[in-house]
Amino acid sequence: MATIARDDNSPNAFMAALKWLDENFEKPFLFMGMLSIILIITFQTFYRYVGTYFSANASGAIWTEELARFIFIWISYLAIPSAIKKRNNIRVDIIYDRLPPRFQAISWIIVDLCFLALVGVVVIMGMNHLEMLQEFPQVAPATGMSYLFPYLVLPVGFGLMGIRLLQDLFKQVRECGFVDSLIGAAFSVAIALPAYYCEDAGTLAILFGYFLLFLVIGVPIAISLGLAATATIVNAGTLPIEYVSQIAFTSIDSFPIMAIPFFIAAGVFMGAGGLSKRLLNLADELLGALHGGMALGAIATCMFFAAISGSGPATVAAIGSLTIPAMVERGYDKLFAAAIVAASGAIGVMIPPSNPFVVYGVSAQVSIGKLFMGGLVPGVLTGLSLMLFSYLYSKKRGWKGVERERNLKTFIKAFWDAKWALMVPVIILGGIYGGIMTPTEAAALAAFYGLVVGVFVYRELNLTNIMPCFMDACSTSAIVIILMSMATIFGNIMTIEQVPATIAAAMLSFTSNKIMILLLINILLLIVGTFMEALAAIVILTPILLPIVLKVGVDPVHFGVLMVVNLAVGFVTPPVGVNLFVASGVANVKIEDLSKVALPLVGLMILILLLITYIPAIPLILVN
Repeated sequence: MATIARDDNSPNAFMAALKWLDENFEKPFLFMGMLSIILIITFQTFYRYVGTYFSANASGAIWTEELARFIFIWISYLAIPSAIKKRNNIRVDIIYDRLPPRFQAISWIIVDLCFLALVGVVVIMGMNHLEMLQEFPQVAPATGMSYLFPYLVLPVGFGLMGIRLLQDLFKQVRECGFVDSLIGAAFSVAIALPAYYCEDAGTLAILFGYFLLFLVIGVPIAISLGLAATATIVNAGTLPIEYVSQIAFTSIDSFPIMAIPFFIAAGVFMGAGGLSKRLLNLADELLGALHGGMALGAIATCMFFAAISGSGPATVAAIGSLTIPAMVERGYDKLFAAAIVAASGAIGVMIPPSNPFVVYGVSAQVSIGKLFMGGLVPGVLTGLSLMLFSYLYSKKRGWKGVERERNLKTFIKAFWDAKWALMVPVIILGGIYGGIMTPTEAAALAAFYGLVVGVFVYRELNLTNIMPCFMDACSTSAIVIILMSMATIFGNIMTIEQVPATIAAAMLSFTSNKIMILLLINILLLIVGTFMEALAAIVILTPILLPIVLKVGVDPVHFGVLMVVNLAVGFVTPPVGVNLFVASGVANVKIEDLSKVALPLVGLMILILLLITYIPAIPLILVN
């Protein structure tokens, strides 16, 4: 009689499969989505010229932009659940970091419940919108696709966020226990009550009161904006509640915004693909023989990598992991090494391409190309001032460069090894200012180029690290994208309530002197930059401050450069100096000690800020 073999480990295998699915569910969609939009926009760029060559009109690829936008929206919201799982989001931790461990644990229950409230609103309203689209069908003009499919991301993407939040909440409840979990739940209910019962509180009191409360308790900034706006809608009926879900889609259905994930992906691919290492070798060849040669090489590499990544922390991570250990090995003080890389990394948001410039350009409806050119001179000036400081500081302490043979032959070798990396700024800036590509197309081509070079030329992108690179690019960009979508809802309520106009009138009644206005705004931005991430500050403050500076005759491009350079200082100032955090992690030093050593560098950056504030010709010299 035949017997059937029984696998006693089948339950364990099933559980292992479920765990694997839980850990990796979003990854294939994000990988294919990001790869697809890079390829689609790269194809669109080439087709415009190749199609024109073969045909009088190259309109055959008009579907590409629309399809890419829809895929971009999908991967943006599908990447947030992954960020939730890792608790990787932009939030203000000043209060949280000072709480006892017990209350820190309770705060996560409150954060999860608040986040779930917003997710629930978007899912329910998103389902209602889908029902409306079924009753009154609409199709996308270029692809002919029913809008049911793009808008399906609202219940699906936010529903998946809800699942991840419930998983995190369940884990947190087990950690806190019944009593503390009940305290967290009660506090969450208490937070919601004013939105329903304080009808006479005033729209602005509800809007800003809730926003500040959510920031203080550690709710991610994007969710704080969305929840504050939703609470205001519930309380005052400023807009229909359906507006929340509709704007979550339409606010990011934008081709210029797509430049953000592309620039981030380009930086990630080129950092992991070996381009940063070769740039450092070239910088060392040029500057390594001088006093502080390694520090000078690190700054120069950061400046060049800034023309690739568009991100300060990405620049610090890519260059710091190579240069900080090398400087320590050659006798440099570890704190100085970390501080100089942290400060140099801030140049990553000044020299184009720059994600903050993209965000400001979209928020202020200003040419992103002009903003890029406006940031070039301040970025170079900042780099040169840091180089001068490093040279004098190193000379005083006797830190000399590596003594080895440097001649034309070694320079040509280093230059040739770095040739693929040196082409990136040519592709991006040459494409934009040569009128060949839009910033978004240039960003997509840069990401495609970085991927090809990393995989096929340097071969440092492989099956082991390519998936983490894509996940890193997706999650980093998604955090920025949801911030912009929630800020749009918040900003529209401010506009309806005439908040920007009221603040502008109040400030101008205090003083109409242009010099004083710019000084006050600089002080405000420097303070905000110490506790709020730059992108968040831009999307929140641009609608408020831009009308003020326009009234005193400041060019919006000049103001955008001023704003980004100002907030770049915040990358190197505690308590939310992200570059300091990355550098301290790489160097394994305390953030407090690192902050003290970085103070002179912050002073130099503020000096550059004052120069570009009061001498507009400096940042605008390449714009006009």
